[in-house]
Amino acid sequence: VQLQASGGGLVQAGGSLRLSCAASGLPVSRCTVAWFRQAPGKEREFVAAWSGWTYYADSVKGRFTISGDNAKNTVDLQMNSLKPEDSAVYSCAARLGSYTDTSSSEYPVWGQGTQVTVSS
Repeated sequence: VQLQASGGGLVQAGGSLRLSCAASGLPVSRCTVAWFRQAPGKEREFVAAWSGWTYYADSVKGRFTISGDNAKNTVDLQMNSLKPEDSAVYSCAARLGSYTDTSSSEYPVWGQGTQVTVSS
């Protein structure tokens, strides 16, 4: 099972980016797929999760949208109204089943991170 994250970059505050997490070896329809982020000197934090339903951290609610595409086997994170404090390395993670887990330790499969930098 592998996850491949893509779509990071540099954007000005107020701008948008779309991250994509492509899964292979396991259908996302059988998983909970989550995005986490980690800024320098800070702990990794939960951003959003998808398993048919969606669940968001309060800090991104109303600005970020997570969506899954069973046909493409991907889970995307659309990030709008970005703020400098959203800058971090974003990683996608997956676990079998449908759970509203926000703890990174509950997700056994991880993709590589993608850098998101928001300039002020």
